Amino acid sequence: MAGRSASLLMLKLDGLTVKLCYENGRLVEASTRGDGETGELVTHNIPAFYNVPVSIPYNDRLVVTGEGIIHRDDFERIKGEAAGGKETGNARNLAAGSIRLLDPAACRKRHIHFYAFNVIEGMEGFGKIADSRGKLLEAMRSLGFEVCPFILLTEKASLEELENGIWHLKDTADDKGLPIDGMVLRYNSLSYSEGCGRTGHHYKDGIAYKFEDGVQETVFRSVEWTPGRSGEIAPVAVFDAVEIDGCCVSKASLHNISFIRDLELHPGCRILVSKRNMIIPHIEENLDRGHYADSMIPEKCPCCRNPVRIYARKGSNGRIVETLHCDNPDCRNQLLRRLVHFAGKKAMDISGISEAVIDRFIEKGFLHTCQDFYHLNCYREEIIRMEGFGERSYEKLQESVEKSRNMTFVRYVVAMDIPLIGRTAGRALDCFFKGNLQEFAKAAVDCFDFTSLPDFGEKMSRSIWEWFHNGENLKRWKTLQKEFHFEEREEEAMKDRTENNPFAGCTVVATGKLENFTRDGINSRITSLGATAGSSVTRKTDYLICGEKPGSKLTKARELGITVLTEQEFLDMIPA
Repeated sequence: MAGRSASLLMLKLDGLTVKLCYENGRLVEASTRGDGETGELVTHNIPAFYNVPVSIPYNDRLVVTGEGIIHRDDFERIKGEAAGGKETGNARNLAAGSIRLLDPAACRKRHIHFYAFNVIEGMEGFGKIADSRGKLLEAMRSLGFEVCPFILLTEKASLEELENGIWHLKDTADDKGLPIDGMVLRYNSLSYSEGCGRTGHHYKDGIAYKFEDGVQETVFRSVEWTPGRSGEIAPVAVFDAVEIDGCCVSKASLHNISFIRDLELHPGCRILVSKRNMIIPHIEENLDRGHYADSMIPEKCPCCRNPVRIYARKGSNGRIVETLHCDNPDCRNQLLRRLVHFAGKKAMDISGISEAVIDRFIEKGFLHTCQDFYHLNCYREEIIRMEGFGERSYEKLQESVEKSRNMTFVRYVVAMDIPLIGRTAGRALDCFFKGNLQEFAKAAVDCFDFTSLPDFGEKMSRSIWEWFHNGENLKRWKTLQKEFHFEEREEEAMKDRTENNPFAGCTVVATGKLENFTRDGINSRITSLGATAGSSVTRKTDYLICGEKPGSKLTKARELGITVLTEQEFLDMIPA
């Protein structure tokens, strides 16, 4: 079972993922998964769960993830009452909302249960079983946790055995009343899983299979076209409303022109609609093919009325994909989308200014560019007189604008909206260029090979080059910096980034149990040295810090000839 190809087949529970942290046998923190790095704290509600142990017979640090769910029979009984008399659509949404409630007493009434499915940190003292996902989950039961139902498949398991396992788990879900939306298949060996690498969100050591979505027949009526912040005009299908998964659905994305043509859509045709993953409305089929209406594609932008163009590119499957674009940089809808992104939480985080307010400010001429947010004081009297505003609302807005002037490298890069470059990529760039925006811009203009950074591919590298070789973008990049105060890095971290620091600019990976650091702690220390904290060993890795029970990372590092350090050797190499 512990062989590399042995796998674990588990139910994919349909609720909200929750992370529990225990220290000295006591629950100290609980949070939602969030963006993969930072989630919402929900510690106050955990005692309201029906089956989470607040104390366990294990004194070392333990971090567990699992799913917070509402059993199907509980959901049927409380769904009307929980939504104030109006039935809520599904158990997943009710569970997610309940776990985030501020009142534990209200949460308790929702009958939330927790099913553990992974051990992130801890259990090293359990010997050989510490590398087996299945045996670790069995050990979790002895600590008082309920575990998500699973079965183990040997490395020689046949397709028939896999199918039988799926049916067995589905029967288990039915018997226990568990809400599920698929199955998850992962390697059983944790050390082998780590060697598969990861994204900013999760390890690439398995695959999730979603159940086929149910479909409803309805009648297609028309296409709505909406310009986005990049200029691409997105098509949305409008059809007669149908109820799917407890929700009324009347619109669905059509993705691009090629998708519309492939479906041969025309007004009045019968279509099949689903909610993929029970979330995203999607047109599955056209039952009346043969009468495609090319006239549904507009010749002018629906917002600014400027001529549009059709742009053809090769998709990932080699097929040509056609999209509709508006090339007018002053198109109001493009401007609105750009300004909403800029002011958003992941970028400038200007609170108190909604999309509706931004739209009104554009209409009144207060906002033409992103920089105009920082000069709204010129329109103070006009804003105060606006409906829904007043002196206090204006002051709160200005406070938020001024607060956003305290800037970091990552937030600035995200705000610039470089295609394919989000927070995860921004953090890697911040680390590599040591928070220096000028050095990053110079490298981009000089067509630096960004694929040398961990997890950067050719498309991301080319996207950065193209963005910085646009004169307007480069001008905005330089001009906007004048509005901000960029945060100074910690003096100790800056001191570490000296010529005598052997880790600056390197990729460093840690493995095994360390004496002086937790996993987050060692990664933070690596980053403070101007290095990249890698998650898996590759040819780009410069150093591997090795603790107790290192697993497959050590083997791979030796195969690649990568320098291996003990924890003490790593500490000794850090500049004094």
